[in-house]
Amino acid sequence: MRLKSILWSCTLLSFVVACNNATQSTDKGNDTVDVVDPLHTAEGPHGKIEFAETAYDFGTVKEGDIVEHVFKFTNSGEAPVILSQVSASCGCTTPDYTKDPVLPGKEGEIKVSFDSKGQVGKQQKIVTISSNAENKVTTVQIKGVVEK
Repeated sequence: MRLKSILWSCTLLSFVVACNNATQSTDKGNDTVDVVDPLHTAEGPHGKIEFAETAYDFGTVKEGDIVEHVFKFTNSGEAPVILSQVSASCGCTTPDYTKDPVLPGKEGEIKVSFDSKGQVGKQQKIVTISSNAENKVTTVQIKGVVEK
């Protein structure tokens, strides 16, 4: 009998905890469930990334040259922007970026280095930027021709 009582208590406790789950809510009128996006939990103002330029053409370089370019952006939104991930489409391209939050109206930057060793011909490298901004994923690109 005591075992039944303990099992019943555990079941009841599980039910109560599950009903207080903050990530879901049930609309009793039409039995729909709303799920909260974990990356966009707060309603209200957001930051917005606006680049001065989204593409840089480095022209023609000799194989082995390293090309560097800085892409500057402004936070034109109403909340700080935090860059969570900046990645390149190729191992020959290395991005370095502003790690601190970029306040509204302020600038941040992404420095892109391209090592042309072994990359002969027409090149186009894309850098993908993920953030908490209104435009969560944006891209910039560096392109040109590498001669032997």
